Amino acid sequence: MTLGPASPTEDVFAWWSPLCRDRLAPNSLYALLYREGPRLFPDEDFADLYADIGRRSVPPRVVAVVMVLQRFEGLSDREAVDRLTFDLRWKYACGGLGVDAPGFVHTVLVDMRARLRKSARPNRIFEAVLGVAREAGLIGRKRVLDSTPLYDAVTTQDTVTLVRSAIRTLLKVAPERLAAQLRAVCKRDDDYVAPGKPVCDWQDAAAREALIDALSRDAEAILGVLSGQSLALEVAQAAQLLSTVVGQDVQAGADGVFRIVQGVAKERILSTVDPEARHGHKTAARSFDGYKGHIAVDPDSEIITATEVTPGNAADGSVACALCPDVFAQALGNGVGFWGRICDGKARRAAFCLRRWSVRNHRVGAEARAGRHRSPGEGAAPVGSGGKVRQGRLRRGPGQKDGALSGGGACGDSAKRRGRRHCELRKML
Repeated sequence: MTLGPASPTEDVFAWWSPLCRDRLAPNSLYALLYREGPRLFPDEDFADLYADIGRRSVPPRVVAVVMVLQRFEGLSDREAVDRLTFDLRWKYACGGLGVDAPGFVHTVLVDMRARLRKSARPNRIFEAVLGVAREAGLIGRKRVLDSTPLYDAVTTQDTVTLVRSAIRTLLKVAPERLAAQLRAVCKRDDDYVAPGKPVCDWQDAAAREALIDALSRDAEAILGVLSGQSLALEVAQAAQLLSTVVGQDVQAGADGVFRIVQGVAKERILSTVDPEARHGHKTAARSFDGYKGHIAVDPDSEIITATEVTPGNAADGSVACALCPDVFAQALGNGVGFWGRICDGKARRAAFCLRRWSVRNHRVGAEARAGRHRSPGEGAAPVGSGGKVRQGRLRRGPGQKDGALSGGGACGDSAKRRGRRHCELRKML
């Protein structure tokens, strides 16, 4: 499919276009997309998504505008296509399309998202919209970070299912000759073809232990054959998965018998279908399996500035640098105290200025306020010598009063903000 460019001129017979221009407010989203659409979403920006030969696509600018309006109004793909067909405001926002202009099927939106996902710039539409907000002065220097669980759609597998599924996957992707060698070293009476759990008396502890030991020995024998060989990428990934699931759940005892280890490994794989999913905890009493979605929001305009998806066990502060690169770049440029080492070692993991904490009942002392008037690097206290920040509260360091922080006072100095639990970066030094 080749790129189908949008018409550079408006339909001269679109009698309703001046009507919309007069009726819509100048600051409405429809009027903004009509005026700035060619600049925000030029067809040339989407040229890398299409081939050089083939039938022409729907103009990418039209599809991008439809995707923006779809999110703005909270519509499904089918509803968005219907709006484009019957709503004059949508036709006007897409560049003044004619009333009889043909729409497109809803799968065009699905195809566009798939093409963007596989491209080098999957967030180009989001970046264009965010650029408009920056030009309008709606994006400041403060950020609020939050996360939410993203539940995985696959079943969490137990140890027996994990190990057997990993062996089946490896035998399936291995070349025929190599697969025959691997099957020859397996001692269990199992061809590893059918999915599911093997037959076993699950009420008998000795039978369960014997099954786990036999599966582990088959896995160990398979990995022994593959050790030192040059493998294709798909086979190497399957072998790595098998090694991981065996190592995380099974361990040989003093008697040489493989048994399930007590406890849960830190990076435990939940399923061979989705190896990147992890056990996560939103709170101490609320756990989930899957991923975690992170967002950064400007607290004044409530505009989302960045998004990130991590495994479920990732800490909220671990993606702070990725969610707020502009804020960190500006802070690092000041070169004062903590900021000079914010992305180094333990200081990066702390990332206390962007973690969720409260400054209720604390004020920044005179030392912290005076720190803003120091020249870069002058009188800056080393990391860890001042106030200690913990999630949920601010504690004073030795010899400090009123919750003062050394290193220039990274916490906020506004009394109006006290008591609000959110992750924000206060005034830059």
